[in-house]
Amino acid sequence: MKYGVVMRTDIDLRTLPTLAYETEQAGWDGFFIWDGFLGPNPAVLLATVAMQTHRIRFGTMLTPPSRRRPWDLASEAATLDQLSNGRVILPFGLGAAEDLGFASVGEVTDRKLRAQLLDESIDILRGLWRGTPLTFDGNHYHIHGATLSVTPVQSPSIPIWVVGAWSREKSMRRVLRCDGIIPTKMTPDGSVGAC
Repeated sequence: MKYGVVMRTDIDLRTLPTLAYETEQAGWDGFFIWDGFLGPNPAVLLATVAMQTHRIRFGTMLTPPSRRRPWDLASEAATLDQLSNGRVILPFGLGAAEDLGFASVGEVTDRKLRAQLLDESIDILRGLWRGTPLTFDGNHYHIHGATLSVTPVQSPSIPIWVVGAWSREKSMRRVLRCDGIIPTKMTPDGSVGAC
């Protein structure tokens, strides 16, 4: 069993690298930060974590790929993986339906559509991380012969953890394609509850 810390980002951000260092020194295994709407840039914050620590794994908790472009996520994650010598984990999910970070800026709010964007994003990230030309024609994203100039240290790819709702077959199929699960349960009205 491994243990991690989830750190909020509504703190004095200059203390974050020290907190990550102290978390590592205390023997914890993971250090995760919030990836919230209009909050601090998680890639920049995690770069400071990468440079201040040597053993601990780290990532966001959690990133909804439908709010980001998959090629940008692929580049950010591969860069962080290089800076940290292979310690990045990418926890992904749809994002909370009530999160104003979707509707208030015109992002996709429909859960089914966000799930499709998540699935395509995972395929694109893994394809780009190979460091060879990628052609991808999905329902939402199209890439023609693009090659990422930086690839992850971790092989075959950076671990991707996804939110998995036990009661949803499609959600659990996504979990089986990925490297880890963030367990949750869906209530009859479609909202998410903790396990």
